[in-house]
Amino acid sequence: MADRTRGVLFPERLPRLDRVAPGEAAGAVSWFWVPQWDLPPGVVSRQPLLAYPAANLVVQDGQVHLWGATTRVGERVLQGSGWAVGALLRPAALAVLSDAPSALVDDSREVDEPDLVRAVTMAMPDVPAACSAMAAWLIDRVGAPEGERALANDMVDLLSSDPAVLRVEDAARRLRVSVRTLQRLAHRTVGLSPAAIIRRRRLQEAAARIREDPAVPLAQVAVDAGYADQAHLARDFRTVLAMAPSDYRRTRAPRERG
Repeated sequence: MADRTRGVLFPERLPRLDRVAPGEAAGAVSWFWVPQWDLPPGVVSRQPLLAYPAANLVVQDGQVHLWGATTRVGERVLQGSGWAVGALLRPAALAVLSDAPSALVDDSREVDEPDLVRAVTMAMPDVPAACSAMAAWLIDRVGAPEGERALANDMVDLLSSDPAVLRVEDAARRLRVSVRTLQRLAHRTVGLSPAAIIRRRRLQEAAARIREDPAVPLAQVAVDAGYADQAHLARDFRTVLAMAPSDYRRTRAPRERG
């Protein structure tokens, strides 16, 4: 399972966050994520997120929402006390839960599933039990991935994790399909292009490297993340995060800057 802070731009601002392995729901879920917070009156916690290129199913405040993949940086704003139980969905699940994943990009819709809300709410604050409740619901609703849905899972696994895959052509060759087939599959099951998924992985990797290794030259970060040069890295940062890599390095939390 991926590092719990990948995609989190300022980990020091996180509330309690548990990431739980999907278990028997592995065909539908990459992992479950459960934040819990209890902040003093008047305190607001803001957490910018460079989310994974995937949809999320979230139970919070007595509701269920299906959130589509994102193309820009998001922000989680927390105040008071509360919790959420979310599932980072694999394409095989999203293809069942939504007939138009592209319509959900940068958007969400409420899902009328009172039984799911009830099961998860009754289990909290037992995080493993709450995740098991959501896993059972997804297994029942989504089933085992087969055919195109299984190929979609393989596609996203490859695009979002393999640093050797820098172009859509690389992924198509590895999966033994045409580039056009891959593009259509990504549109139908994720809502994003394969190239966008690759770009998000590279940007997450670059941000993590800058955060974790303050002394590394930005030019080296660019090369290691698969960018042609530092200028291309800076362009991606500005487009998605609205800041340059050097600005991100400077705006790290004071305790991390020392």
